[in-house]
Amino acid sequence: MSRLSGLLVLIGSLLTATMGIAAESAEVNLDYVARRALERAQAPFHSPRADLPKVLQQDNLDYDKYREIRFRRDRALWASEHLPFRVEFFHPGYLYQEPVHINEFTAMHTQPIRFVQDFFDYGKLKIASQIPTKTGYAGFRILYALNKPDQMDELGAFLGASYFRLLGKNLRYGESARGLALDCGEGDRPEEFPIFTDWWLGKPGYGDKDLRLYAILDSVSCTGAYEFIIKPGDTTTCSIRAVLYFRTTNNIAAVNPDRKPIKTIGLAPLTSMFWFGKNSERKFDDYRPEVHDSDGLLVHMGNGEVFWRPLDNPPVMRHQIFHAPNIKGFGLLQRERNFAAYQDMFNLYHKVPSVWVEPDGNWGDGDLHLVELSTSYEGLDNIVAFWDPKNKPAPLQPFRFAYTLHWEGGAADRKRSENRVVSTRIGTDAQFPGARQFVLDFDGPAFDAIPADHPPEAIASCSADARIVDKQVLRNPYLGTWRVILKMLPVAGSHAPVDLRCTLQQGTNAIGETWVYQWSPP
Repeated sequence: MSRLSGLLVLIGSLLTATMGIAAESAEVNLDYVARRALERAQAPFHSPRADLPKVLQQDNLDYDKYREIRFRRDRALWASEHLPFRVEFFHPGYLYQEPVHINEFTAMHTQPIRFVQDFFDYGKLKIASQIPTKTGYAGFRILYALNKPDQMDELGAFLGASYFRLLGKNLRYGESARGLALDCGEGDRPEEFPIFTDWWLGKPGYGDKDLRLYAILDSVSCTGAYEFIIKPGDTTTCSIRAVLYFRTTNNIAAVNPDRKPIKTIGLAPLTSMFWFGKNSERKFDDYRPEVHDSDGLLVHMGNGEVFWRPLDNPPVMRHQIFHAPNIKGFGLLQRERNFAAYQDMFNLYHKVPSVWVEPDGNWGDGDLHLVELSTSYEGLDNIVAFWDPKNKPAPLQPFRFAYTLHWEGGAADRKRSENRVVSTRIGTDAQFPGARQFVLDFDGPAFDAIPADHPPEAIASCSADARIVDKQVLRNPYLGTWRVILKMLPVAGSHAPVDLRCTLQQGTNAIGETWVYQWSPP
């Protein structure tokens, strides 16, 4: 051991003794965390809210008081050792009512990181002495030299329930991911929000390019063990392995006797915001042309089909389900990357990440869900996408799955589907009274190769509550795209949503993506 290494070990030992932390000799891996998750699944759920000190509860710590509290950046975990990653902690309280317990681990040991009042600047507040060291934190953020080699930038944050966000190079925060979504978008029962309650943060080495984390997820209905391997870059990836254990009916009833059996288990859930865009029929009094963190759902189906579903802000909740066995990938993407489309100098919507879910192996039979909630402002995440397995796990039996999340910019997500739908616009039609006109632009190298005098054919269809009354395919010389104009006439008096599809085809060969949409009558 070098003199420097020996000194660092000594410093670590002194810090441990000073904080009253007992180190445990253990190898931390997914099995280590899964054993603890299984133990917890054999008893009823205990909410961490019950452990929050009264001084931090929302009736004592409001928005203005909470903003007084700031983490001292020089106290970041691993900052003094100049390691490639650092961790800062969020203070519990106000909206963050469920304290999280955090541990650090190396190849040789694991030890808790207790709550330390001196990590925070409380401003004018006089509450530090009232917060026990066993309280825990609200969550944490990760720092890394993402954009410049001499500057530590925020790489990601894990805060609130099972939500987390990451960034690729030169991107700004937008949509979020979650560990799990239970009964999301179901009209006959409330959604259950699992939470990450315990974390193990792997201490990086000096030359490490990735960060390893483990977590326990807990809720009324289930527990879970999660592994995260985060690799920063132009596209930041997060490889996830997970094991779920669902509680028995008796243990669920002990906490919530009215809880219905789980209907949907949302794997790899993504959460985003869409207020209005090119396809919006609901107009808002706002100076910006578009406001959204994502503008569409891209899906690679198991049978090879690729489809694009533009997002919408409907007048009432919409829940669309696509049968998607052995799904190859899906994501909520931000395709519009032009500042002029947003004109927002404060919220840089043209720089938010697209997030792509790449399943590890064959997930089997199941459905892809898209939930769109109605919102009247941009502060609400109103879009959720997730995959739901057909075969639900039995109580206390391990349910394993794995996938990788890609947090990427426009150059990377264009490669997901080169020949694609680039815009959707909707309006009335003068030729057919009561009809809606859908104007679609398709772009990409395969479309560029089609001669203008030999247009492709639009294969279009809609569900039984409407009919396609006209369609045109034209070369758009101003944008260099192929434009499709569909005219759809809904059945008079029908209030049912209408599902639409359109694919461009030459002969018997489909070109690029299939456009899909769900239109709701006003």
